[in-house]
Amino acid sequence: MTPISTTDPINAQILVVSEDKIQGFQTEPLREISRLSGIELPTVVERLAAMLRGGTIRRIRQTLMATSLAQGALVAWQVPEERLQAAFDWMFQRDPFSGHVVIRSTDTQTAGSKYRLWTTLKVPQGFSMKKHADFLAKQTGATHYKLLPAKNLFVLGVGHVRRRGMEPGSKSPEPAEIVHTHIVQLSEEDWRVLVALKKEFTPEEIESSVNLQSASGKPEPFWSTRAREAGVDLETFHRVAKSLNERGVIGRFSTFLEHVKQLKTGEQVTRYNALFHWAVPQGRELEAGKEVGRFHIMTHAYWREAGPEFNHVNIMGVAHGTDKELVLKHKAAIDEHLAGIGVPVSYTNVFWGGRSEIKPSEISPIAYREFCEKNELDPEAMRG
Repeated sequence: MTPISTTDPINAQILVVSEDKIQGFQTEPLREISRLSGIELPTVVERLAAMLRGGTIRRIRQTLMATSLAQGALVAWQVPEERLQAAFDWMFQRDPFSGHVVIRSTDTQTAGSKYRLWTTLKVPQGFSMKKHADFLAKQTGATHYKLLPAKNLFVLGVGHVRRRGMEPGSKSPEPAEIVHTHIVQLSEEDWRVLVALKKEFTPEEIESSVNLQSASGKPEPFWSTRAREAGVDLETFHRVAKSLNERGVIGRFSTFLEHVKQLKTGEQVTRYNALFHWAVPQGRELEAGKEVGRFHIMTHAYWREAGPEFNHVNIMGVAHGTDKELVLKHKAAIDEHLAGIGVPVSYTNVFWGGRSEIKPSEISPIAYREFCEKNELDPEAMRG
């Protein structure tokens, strides 16, 4: 059988690249993975398909910069303890606009500790995030929620395999770059290409992507099938996708590992999912965010205004690991760095992830109207 473990040397060599190194739109992403990893293309295809089929890889898809396509926020929910699990299920199973769904806890109790359920929410253009959150609260029994939209991003890239064994304090020589959040308006053609572009790949698609033959007998280019789904020729598909990339809409072509649950191989890619909170002085958010974002352990880092419920936290970030004490050492290194460069931190905390599910957030306005009809909502009444 083809090995599906992340610790297999060839798989690890592929995953170090394929998790988060294929940035932007690539016309031949699998060939790019092959080039950067040094593994021959047939082997890359065989291993990715096998890991996807075996559940080691949760999904393979072209990611989008959803913050450029839809209103988005991290949402902290207060839910009565007896309804917490049911609320989790509803968010994950029945709301296509909620992506990450995580139950979190803290080691030390603060005012924010009563927010146990955390989700990411994207509401398509033209619709109200608050109205959608109000609907979710009513369905799940949440008594209160806090919308935490990102004002700026500093890190967005989950590469678990390349972070294994990383020493606390490992960081880039330069601060992280600032990614601004602004909504990009798309045409009907843009949306058609985007919807086809972002669909997950099946193992069969990955296998056939380098084997399909065109009418001329030559191998078909990678995105040919998706171009047909979008109703455009391949040249148009490439042109639109490259334009979307230039407008900051495209993220990366990525293989997402199943990193929370135990794999069939007996592995658990990561055990601890930590949401770090820092409160820094007003006016120094960008400086602090860039400094936090330079640490290699960080998979996400944002400027979010959390308000008094969270002691005025404004910098948040996520790190993963298999050892809790090691994750805390990584955070301690960041804390020490901030203190060393003179960035005061008036409050900090760690919200640990427990039960967790992840799915891509839907961002299509068409899908939102369908959701409204299914849930007996007036789409016009849900507009912002």
